[in-house]
Amino acid sequence: MVSSKPSKQRLLLIKAPINVKRKLLIAKLSDELISKYGVKRFSVRAGDTVKIVRGDWVGHEGKVVKVDVEGGRIHVEGVTIKKADGTPVYYPVHPSKVVITKLDVSDKWREKIIKRRKGG
Repeated sequence: MVSSKPSKQRLLLIKAPINVKRKLLIAKLSDELISKYGVKRFSVRAGDTVKIVRGDWVGHEGKVVKVDVEGGRIHVEGVTIKKADGTPVYYPVHPSKVVITKLDVSDKWREKIIKRRKGG
């Protein structure tokens, strides 16, 4: 980003294309996964298990149900609030506030990414 004005930085993030916004949805891996895969950060996908380390839901662990790329948030299983009519709704969590504890590597593309980033 070129400008140092916060308002211009927010505007650039809002107007960013979807492929740029997707790259911003990364989270730190747990210490066990860092030693296992040799990668420190990874993009969050539905199916990954995460632990929330900041905010009101600190300590909660659950599967990622949905990734909202436009809004830049993830929805974690069990992290819900009630609407005025009583129906539960997933509470959006920023991916920088979570740690991935279990990585879903059933996809061959993810395995390729891990190999490439590990350097081998």
